[in-house]
Amino acid sequence: MQIYDVTEYSKLSPSAYKKEVERLQIELLKLQNWTIEHKKKLAIVFEGRDASGKTGIINLMKRHLIPKHINYVNIGIPDQKKSKYWFDTYRKEMPKKGEITFFDRSWYSRATVEITMGYCNKKQYTSFMRRVNNWEEDLLNEGIELRKIYLSVSKKEQQTRFKKRLKDPLRYWKLTDHDLSMAKKWDIYSFFKTQMLDRTSTQNHPWVVINANNKMLARLSSLRFVLNEFNYPDKNLEVADDWTSKITNYSYDFKGVTFENLSHQQFELLRKNLRE
Repeated sequence: MQIYDVTEYSKLSPSAYKKEVERLQIELLKLQNWTIEHKKKLAIVFEGRDASGKTGIINLMKRHLIPKHINYVNIGIPDQKKSKYWFDTYRKEMPKKGEITFFDRSWYSRATVEITMGYCNKKQYTSFMRRVNNWEEDLLNEGIELRKIYLSVSKKEQQTRFKKRLKDPLRYWKLTDHDLSMAKKWDIYSFFKTQMLDRTSTQNHPWVVINANNKMLARLSSLRFVLNEFNYPDKNLEVADDWTSKITNYSYDFKGVTFENLSHQQFELLRKNLRE
């Protein structure tokens, strides 16, 4: 298991954030073109609690990609047939040559949501945990490049997002009875989540955990992680110390006064002097 957090992103102003998103989306399109040209098969899994930002990050990633070469998978609560043939259900959703498939929750629902909520029994859960690592090795042998991201959100932040959804006349419907029931079983889910991360993080397919309490940081970190994983042509991902110094619109708040459009050097000097 790996913890992935680009802490330098916390310094970005909203306008700088938008520029960095656009820059990384351009890089993602380069990655897609490489995937198409070389007939690669990329599968990107996003797991996490309700309101951890999975769908938002996926939408950001695929927004400017070529539609016919991407797939979005969210099976939801499976029917009896899908539940019985669990691995087959997801095997059918795997990318073909030249495709990128985004999983908004995945086969790992069995290891977390399903067992927590009683949608599967203990025998099904045990069988899944015993088989999943070998199943993913089979995917690798078939040429499928799998990356697994877990978005970690705190209990307090989840409740804050639930309240915002409930009050939003355009988004209230996103908060379901299922979400509320899951939240009540926080500790049970936590137990199974820990089991999943510990037992299914392998050398070829490690889990990457991203702190999702800050949506901006989670989105940029997720984009950057995926791009760092592949060697596509004309790759332009500068290391943090390089690209932070080139951003020209940092902002800094001091006692109610906001300084905007700062260079990285100005930002650091201002922060140092005002703190002293």
